[in-house]
Amino acid sequence: MMQQQYRTNMDWMLKDLAEGVPQTRNVVVLSADGLRIAQHGSDPDTADRLAAACAGLQSLAGAVASELPGSDGRMHLVVIEMNGGFFYLMAAGAGAFLAVLAEEGVDAGLMGQRMRDLVLRIGEHLSAPPRQDRQSA
Repeated sequence: MMQQQYRTNMDWMLKDLAEGVPQTRNVVVLSADGLRIAQHGSDPDTADRLAAACAGLQSLAGAVASELPGSDGRMHLVVIEMNGGFFYLMAAGAGAFLAVLAEEGVDAGLMGQRMRDLVLRIGEHLSAPPRQDRQSA
């Protein structure tokens, strides 16, 4: 019951982000190891592929950040501009990330603001504990 209420709240908040920023196509919340936690605007298979790709991106961003003196190696935001649109990946709590795929013409400033607002609003809901080995559970 609690899991269903949590999922309903998360779905509503992701939908709010998608509808609040024109040209938003997909919104995915994922764990650091690339597992989809919640999604809006796509089918589960598409959301799973985006989540898996994000795990690689956040790892790459951390490796690049470690080259900066004084950096703790943590990624805060990655933005990729490509033909047809933009991809945003933002840290969203301990072990969780918020990813958004948007079409060309999206207001980048508005997207960043709305993503930050969402992360602050539901930060503790987005925190994903590390997976545990089922054999030890």
